Parts: sequence; structure tokens; C-alpha cells
Amino acid sequence: MSFFPADAAADPFIVAALHLPDLSVRRDMSMGFLEDYVLANTEVFLETGIRRIMLQDQTRQKGPATAETIAITATLGRVMKRENPAISLGIIVQAHDAIAPLAIAHASGADFVRLKIFVGAAMTLEGTRGPLAVEARTYRHQMRRDDIAILADVFDRTCMPLIDVSPEEAAKGAVKFGADGLVITGATFSESLSRIRAAKAAGVTRPILLGGSVTSENIAETLAVADGAIVSTDLMRQGAGPTDLLHWDTEKARRLVDAVHGA
Repeated sequence: MSFFPADAAADPFIVAALHLPDLSVRRDMSMGFLEDYVLANTEVFLETGIRRIMLQDQTRQKGPATAETIAITATLGRVMKRENPAISLGIIVQAHDAIAPLAIAHASGADFVRLKIFVGAAMTLEGTRGPLAVEARTYRHQMRRDDIAILADVFDRTCMPLIDVSPEEAAKGAVKFGADGLVITGATFSESLSRIRAAKAAGVTRPILLGGSVTSENIAETLAVADGAIVSTDLMRQGAGPTDLLHWDTEKARRLVDAVHGA
């Protein structure tokens, strides 16, 4: 399926984030378990009609993604795509890295990547991060894979920008530097909506997704302002442990999808 919907009414722009375990502290997990894990949770989303799924590496590491992270994530993504060829697959890695997500997407057949701190340097709890835009766009072109869409976060809530521009100006800058779509997430749900409104008022016409705090209760309000949303936490099973295969709840996902179609 196409990543960007042609008809938002018939094909709501909802992206489910499927988080992998943090393999920096879970080295005991086998590839067999991880393959079963991604397939089982992919099925939860597919059963409820969510077909855009972003595979999210959570391996905390200093510097760029390691070869192991790239290999594991690419393998799991390819398994997801092979078993479910109709999904639109996305990739995000925990490491601050412009190259790894695109390389993983290329190898796995993914349709899009999400890059945080795309423009403007920022301070995070793990240190200073520089912008990824130029390196990402250049590498994507070198691979001749301009068909892999880039979702760029704009002043993500987990960091403090080190550049004195407004979020809407940063959004315009992200588009200028090659973002195909934007992810905007403020400190609160209401701030997120305000930032999205401001970006649209400033002339941003690329699709904007709200990147956090989206629930079945506020999805209608979300889609009245944003073009789409990234969902995950609200759909998770309560009490799921690290050795459980299923971490997302079918009924919770169905409630959200029902709310989307009722929006």
C-alpha cells in the first residue's frame, strides 16, 4: 500500500509504532523470538485495519547504530514485509544516525523512515545532537532510493532546541531540506495541536502527523487538526512482560480505529 494516503476518509493516516525490546540490556533474546514477536504484534494491528507499521529499534548506544542493530532490524523488517507484503513498513532507530534507518529500509523493503532532530541542533538527556537532514537526503539519493519517504520530527518533546527559531519556522526548514512529511509533538496534547496549526498557517503543505499522546479518546480531535497520527502506548497490553510475545491489545486497537472512522 502507499505510505501517503490518497483519500484520508477512506484510508486514515494512522501509523502504529511497534517497539522492539532494548537489546542493549536484553541480549538473551533470540532472533527466533524476535521474529515471532514482530509477527504476532503486526497481526494485532492488521486485524483492526492499521496497515502502516513503524518498526522501532530501542537499543540505546553511544554514537551511530551498530552493525548488529542494523542487521537485526533489517532482518525483522524483511520478515514483516515478506509475511505481510501489503503493509506500509517504516523504520526508526534509537541511535542518532541518518544512514542506518535508510540502509535498513533499503534492505528490508520498507517504505519510510522517521528521523528525529532533522533540522536544528538539540540537547537531549544523552547529550548534544546535530541535524540529520543533509546526510540523510544525500545518502538516500546516493542509493537511488528517493522513493523511501522521510518523516522528520520538528523540535521533538524529548529534546531542547539549540537554535532560536519558532517551531513553525523549523517545520518550513525541514520541508526545505527534504522531509516528505513531518512529525510534530509538543510537551502536551494541546501544545501539539497548537504547533501543528501554526505550521499549517505558516504555509507547510506536507503531511503533518501528531507524534505522541494520541488515544482513542482524542483521535477525532487530532485528525481535525493533523493529517495523521503515530500511535502506540495507548494500544499496549497492561502487564505484558519482557518474555511475552504480545505487547499490543487488539481490542484497544479496534477502539481507536472505530473512533477514527467515527471522526
